Amino acid sequence: MTAADPPIPDREAFKTLEHDGWVEVANRYHDAFSPLTRQAIEPLLDAAGVVSGAHVLDVACGPGYVAAAAVRRGARASGVDFSTTMVEEARRRHPGVEFAEGDAEALAFPDALFDAVTINFGILHFADPDRALAEARRVLRPGGRLAFTVWDLPERAVTFGLVLAAIQDGGNPDVPLPAGPPFFRFADPAESSRSLEAAGFSAPRVRALPLAWRQPSADALLEIFLEGGVRTRALLRAQTPDALERIRAALRVAVRAYERDGALELPTPAVLSDGLRPAG
Repeated sequence: MTAADPPIPDREAFKTLEHDGWVEVANRYHDAFSPLTRQAIEPLLDAAGVVSGAHVLDVACGPGYVAAAAVRRGARASGVDFSTTMVEEARRRHPGVEFAEGDAEALAFPDALFDAVTINFGILHFADPDRALAEARRVLRPGGRLAFTVWDLPERAVTFGLVLAAIQDGGNPDVPLPAGPPFFRFADPAESSRSLEAAGFSAPRVRALPLAWRQPSADALLEIFLEGGVRTRALLRAQTPDALERIRAALRVAVRAYERDGALELPTPAVLSDGLRPAG
């Protein structure tokens, strides 16, 4: 992909799908995806230049892991998320950190307030990611950095590749759900750099993070996607019971190549991008 997202027929419908989904799964996320997503936190903070004394905003903060890690570095951090239940979960887990409801595409902060903005896998769930990038630039001070993570392409991030292939093989990938931006758009380094520059950032940097995920079985993996996320969860939950069983059977076969010592070792690399708000 070499251009911004094509028009979405109904951005509000997609935004509602995401919002309602994250409200529902907040109390399950910690045991579902967080053992994987938290692996990216320290590289994300490094890329954003988060050091002691920095003022940091974590957008789409979820249960608050990134903001809390920034505070442990000596930074002053705030987290925002559009899910009320995620904000409640973040406050419960990290009582000394400031969290609030907020829209990534319309941040309720004045211009040039923060030294760093981070988004850990949240940009995948925005109806208008380009607007969110522009908002991140607006609230950054000149010389500040934005850093964000996404999943790599499914042929490399095999966790997603295996689940999506099982849906393709056993189910119906074309169920009627609100259309969203391409899920793997920012896995393309050229597209990430182009998007950052279009939003007004300079010196974009993009690199892979070699993350891996250990799961006990194909059934446990599928359960995480059924209970702990939003976009793939909605796709799976729209399947008929028979189709879901075919998907489960296809996944059990597909994961055999990744069995190690009685469990699954799943390469699930991420892509980390960052850009600088120019001074002046």
